[in-house]
Amino acid sequence: MFIHLITSFIASAGFGVLFNAPKKSLLKCGFVGMVGWFIYIWLVTLDYDAVISSLIAAFTIAVISQIFARMYKTPIIIFSVAGIIPLVPGGLAYDAMRNFVENDYNTAIQLAAKAFMISGAIAVGLVISEVINQIIRKVQFKSKRSY
Repeated sequence: MFIHLITSFIASAGFGVLFNAPKKSLLKCGFVGMVGWFIYIWLVTLDYDAVISSLIAAFTIAVISQIFARMYKTPIIIFSVAGIIPLVPGGLAYDAMRNFVENDYNTAIQLAAKAFMISGAIAVGLVISEVINQIIRKVQFKSKRSY
């Protein structure tokens, strides 16, 4: 587990560098990715499906990203993009394409469908978090206006 945490931290922070994130936010980007990957691995070891695990991990990443964006007055995308990187099913998509090339279409379609579902779960996790954030902001704004 320790190796998973270290490599996910390095991957997220590394993509922060690649995307020209501010230097002061690189450790935070790594932390967000590490927490998201920890949630994903923990849920998978508890026998949750990879799609559900990705959804919950992406939601967690988005929530932490929103908190960091407010705390450090930085755009949320810096933390969320770097944090999502460990969850992206690149290996699964590669295996799907390899099976297509090898004419093993049944396996290829299964792998491609799984990669697509995981990608969709990541997107849905990010969107759900943003919707909840917008609802909370709207309620807070209305309560402040009523005074």
